[in-house]
Amino acid sequence: MRHRRALLPSFAVTALFLSAACSSTASHAETSAAAGHGRQVEVGAAGRPTDGADHSLAVAAAPATAATATAGPAGSGQRAHKTALAISSYDSHTRRALLSDKPARHGSSSGSPTASPTPSGAAHKAAVGDVIASAPAPGAPHGLLAKVTKVLGAKNGGTEVQTEPATLNALLGDETAKGAVPVDPAAFSVDKLLPDVKVSWAKAGDMHVGPKGATVPLGSLRLDVSAGIPTAQGAPASATAAVNGFVQVAPQVDFAYGGAGSEAPPGSAYLGVSGDWTSGWAVRGRAAVSTGTPLRIPFAKLHADPVLQVGPVPVVVNLDLTCYIQISGDGRVTVDVEQHMKGDFKAGGTFGVAKGWTPVSSSDMTSTPVRASVTTAGTVKTALGAEASVGLYGTVGVTADLAPYLRGEASGTVTASSAGGGAKAEGAWSVYGGVDLSGTLRLQLSVFGTPVIQRSIPLGALNREWKLASGTF
Repeated sequence: MRHRRALLPSFAVTALFLSAACSSTASHAETSAAAGHGRQVEVGAAGRPTDGADHSLAVAAAPATAATATAGPAGSGQRAHKTALAISSYDSHTRRALLSDKPARHGSSSGSPTASPTPSGAAHKAAVGDVIASAPAPGAPHGLLAKVTKVLGAKNGGTEVQTEPATLNALLGDETAKGAVPVDPAAFSVDKLLPDVKVSWAKAGDMHVGPKGATVPLGSLRLDVSAGIPTAQGAPASATAAVNGFVQVAPQVDFAYGGAGSEAPPGSAYLGVSGDWTSGWAVRGRAAVSTGTPLRIPFAKLHADPVLQVGPVPVVVNLDLTCYIQISGDGRVTVDVEQHMKGDFKAGGTFGVAKGWTPVSSSDMTSTPVRASVTTAGTVKTALGAEASVGLYGTVGVTADLAPYLRGEASGTVTASSAGGGAKAEGAWSVYGGVDLSGTLRLQLSVFGTPVIQRSIPLGALNREWKLASGTF
């Protein structure tokens, strides 16, 4: 099967962010804070504001041309700040990067570079121990978070450096930040895995209308699919199995950080994906799935690398979604069912000093049966779901599998009389709606600067089921 790929234009959402430089004297710290925040803030001896206000870093979608952030070596007092420094190229095998003063773009929208010179007015010169955070750049499509271990010298108009992986606490230090940022549906690239898949999306000022005139809500991405599925052997032509439906999702990335210093693990952290979900699908016929193993048919893969602006630091989130149809049953039951489902979901991992990384998962769904009938005894279960993974700078941190489903079952008896009259079949059937949510925390969440998870941690299986309809035959 030949895959077809539809690339949607990258997103551009402007955001305002704060930065401040620090020094060893309190009076200079006050001046720097005023310059970085645009207002006078008194700073105590510990270097923290004393006005009692909330000075958490803002979390927002980064501008199309996101400035690179850099911080000096531990103990240097050079806190993270935006800079004209940029990644011109990166080799993931050798971990060598070429730095220049030409800011890279991670979006397709026009606009002038937002990076500004360092306070001295001169371009930043790389030094051993510097930590760099960059939006997607040539050779680093998922962004880069790295520490300079050696300055190799001038090359192609820039400075070549040897790097090693770094962690976010080296940049965010003792700052705090928390926010949820919607992912622009136009930012997703879509690989269609089945022929009859349609993609619709809508963002402010650019409305796209879905199939059959269905308007897609702002911020939502919709995929419609229609596919035949294997039909049970011996089933009549009228029982040919097929499924069609749609998935509509408005995902957002949830991020939080509570720092304890650039050389210490954070006191708290969170990374996850959540959003609104709407789906509707119909299944007809007698599916040939009597092996006991569910038949999963992926129909589209989606990928986006949204960039969060956390204060001066560009935090690159890697989001993947695989939408699928799944069928299981005994191959004996013939169904004609259709339902709509709507709700929300959340999956992620939260870190605390006492408990380490722990999973977070929830889903609240409601459904409306449109049509439901089951004939002959047997069971069948169909799901139209999505498997998601979310990580930072190219490392997977959380995977989640959300599977709203329909389940039908029927039981009955066949009786015959020696007096004639033929056989008589009678029985009862029921159709249920439900949702399964499962997933895993991965060890790569140590990118926050937290202790490495030595094993994958299951999110825990969440299952809810409710009765939709019933009848007799």
